[in-house]
Amino acid sequence: MTTVDFVLSNTSLSLANSIRRIFHAEVPTIAIDLVEIEANTSVLADEFLAHRLGLIPLSAKNVDDLLYTRDCDCDQFCDNCSVVLRLNAANRSSDEIVKVYAKDLYVESGAGQRTAYGNGNGRTNGFGDGIDDNQPPRGEPVILDPDGNGSLICKLRRGQELKIRCIAKKGIAKEHAKWMPTAAVGFEYDPHNKLRHADLWYESDAKEEWPDSKNAGWEEPPQEGDVFDYDAEPTRFYINIEGSGVMPPDQILHSGIRVLQQKLATVIQELQHSGQGQMNGGPRSPDMMDMTGNATAYGHETAYGGGSAWGGVTAPAAGPSGWDQPAGGATPYGATPYGQSGVGW
Repeated sequence: MTTVDFVLSNTSLSLANSIRRIFHAEVPTIAIDLVEIEANTSVLADEFLAHRLGLIPLSAKNVDDLLYTRDCDCDQFCDNCSVVLRLNAANRSSDEIVKVYAKDLYVESGAGQRTAYGNGNGRTNGFGDGIDDNQPPRGEPVILDPDGNGSLICKLRRGQELKIRCIAKKGIAKEHAKWMPTAAVGFEYDPHNKLRHADLWYESDAKEEWPDSKNAGWEEPPQEGDVFDYDAEPTRFYINIEGSGVMPPDQILHSGIRVLQQKLATVIQELQHSGQGQMNGGPRSPDMMDMTGNATAYGHETAYGGGSAWGGVTAPAAGPSGWDQPAGGATPYGATPYGQSGVGW
């Protein structure tokens, strides 16, 4: 199973669209990011091969256990932030064209051998029912075609060879499309167009030329003579997720919601921190003085020493400038901590 349908209700269009965009661009997966070509005598250039290898879908099982390279302490890559794959293919003596498929990629273990999972010919490793346990191990190429070959990488004539080392890393499609977990995301609301957000062009009969979608059965069609509600807003959204095979579609759904929760939590945390620092006397930079009467970073003193003007102590005398006046004078805007009204600056 690579698709899932669900209904999102009692929410706004902006939030529903945010979830759709996150499914596309911000769910983390694994893809080949670095390609070290040791031998390439095929007709394809190195850059062409690297591009094709990067677009091969790899299993993202337990991707959350993998670190982003930018967060890892290693110099370039390690087992904590990457998966190393090998591709060794050659046509030594056959006059027939040898096709190299994604199935020929294998995850390299510490001893440089194939993993126990293997990549035998004719094997398919798709997750039939969407259960995470049925996914191939992390980093293995995803094989979904009936023949068990996977994506075609290149073709080799007699005497041609490929020897490649690939480093797959964790990332999101916002950085590059190769990390996209979805092939498509269907998004529909108001299947009967009762809100009139769409202007349907037709020649003779709109019903014949614009047939109802499969989601129309979930809502009552508009009745003849219904009064149009100009203030109505969509609250029910029909979403279809078609995965690329790197993870089950229900996992894409859960991961997308988790990413959105993390983003909103970060915004709330930053707003609370900013509000406490600037409005409620919370921590702030040393050169800022609290005009609300609460403690500053230096206690009830200013950043320059001495008592604060709003703590019942007069401001430091400044001679003829008028700063030697007592605090609490009235202005058109109320009391001021800097002295009586009319004091010169």
